[in-house]
Amino acid sequence: MVDAKRALQYVNCCGRWLDTPTPAPDAQALMRSRYTAFVLERADYLLATWHPSQRPPDIAFEPGVKWLGLEVRSHRPTGVATAEVEFVARQKPAQGAAVRLHERSRFVREQDQWLYIDGDAL
Repeated sequence: MVDAKRALQYVNCCGRWLDTPTPAPDAQALMRSRYTAFVLERADYLLATWHPSQRPPDIAFEPGVKWLGLEVRSHRPTGVATAEVEFVARQKPAQGAAVRLHERSRFVREQDQWLYIDGDAL
């Protein structure tokens, strides 16, 4: 059973982007929704929001991974239709210690939709 507070957060934060055809309004919202898609193993959403020039053919999720949280450290426009988001995502593999994924991601807006291009590990 999902508690009401958690369900409300999903609906207000990322659910509206994952569960409707409405695109995320900015790169930060897309970053948050993509993190949620990793948590929920929503390969369809991840692939749909990945720029075609960098999109992998498919996504394989690591079994047993527990996502522990996302911290968006900064979000800045880099042009009229480009932006960067720096974040730290924490996860615990099925075996071993928890790890931090610290990245500066690049996004582009094309045809009124923000898309993830790529990122640099920090």
